[in-house]
Amino acid sequence: MLPERRIQVCLSPPQVGRDTLISDFLTERTIIMTLQQIKYVITIADTGSMNKSAEQLFVSQPSLTSAVKELEKELGIMIFRRTAKGVMLTNEGTDFLIGARQLYQQYELLTDRYSAAGSFKRKFGISTQHYSFAVKAFVETVKKYGATNFEFAIRETKTIEVISDVGSLRSELGILYKSDYNRRIIDKLLRENDLDFFPLINCRAYVYLWKNHPLAEESSISLEQLRDYPRLSFEQGAQSSVYLAEEILSENEYPQTITANDRATQLNLMVGLNGYTLCSGIICEELNGENFIAVPFREDESNRNVTMEIGYLVKKHSRLSSIAADYIENVKEYLKHVKV
Repeated sequence: MLPERRIQVCLSPPQVGRDTLISDFLTERTIIMTLQQIKYVITIADTGSMNKSAEQLFVSQPSLTSAVKELEKELGIMIFRRTAKGVMLTNEGTDFLIGARQLYQQYELLTDRYSAAGSFKRKFGISTQHYSFAVKAFVETVKKYGATNFEFAIRETKTIEVISDVGSLRSELGILYKSDYNRRIIDKLLRENDLDFFPLINCRAYVYLWKNHPLAEESSISLEQLRDYPRLSFEQGAQSSVYLAEEILSENEYPQTITANDRATQLNLMVGLNGYTLCSGIICEELNGENFIAVPFREDESNRNVTMEIGYLVKKHSRLSSIAADYIENVKEYLKHVKV
């Protein structure tokens, strides 16, 4: 349990702007909150449940509820809205959470640096579209630092969640791609979430399929050749849009399309239905095995190939932690040996 170390956080009267951080507020009045309360809020936001949060924090639900209500009263805002399905952040709560995560991360860094006991666990998380090189670099990072001293998280998730996870500081890094087709929409979302994008590699489209697929022996594959087989797409949820698809060339017309929200299911569909997906072609055999291959996509006059610009996201004006910097170096080292 966190120590009841009290901190003073200066807040302006209750209106909290979206771009405002806790540290930016002026001393109109002094707000007193504990690091424990901040931890409670972060945990509830992550789980979406008072019951689950109480279990994770090893406190009773009444004690947790009381601590949050006390904080809400002190701040003069409602952080959570209680619903039949759990708890949801209010708009004011979302704004508060961004600053709270930054403040708590600073506390974790200081504790890790100066704690004599050395038992404090730092956190490192990334959110990414489905790229095996991102997982490979994550594996190497975990091996270097060890899970004993860190709490690691890798979230292979929807495009919009990659952006929101980094925007809310749930993850320190995000990985996704931009193309000429989706660039305007992605850039708009990055601006709205106060994020910077740094390119890692440019590559062309490949057809990803099972090694025993009827087209597996082709040197390149056209869209016309793929007409008899289902295109597989990762489900993007309620905010689904071709601009948010993680598969390149999603704007084209496909006679057959199957969506799935699980990578293992997609691989099973590749085997069972001779399905395929369009991707970067950067495949890590060490993790993916030898049962799946990537064949270059062959363009024609009606279906041009395009460039995927894959890069990583960080919160604007933020400084990467040492572990995040090492992770990016692992990614770059792996990509140096990729032929695109």
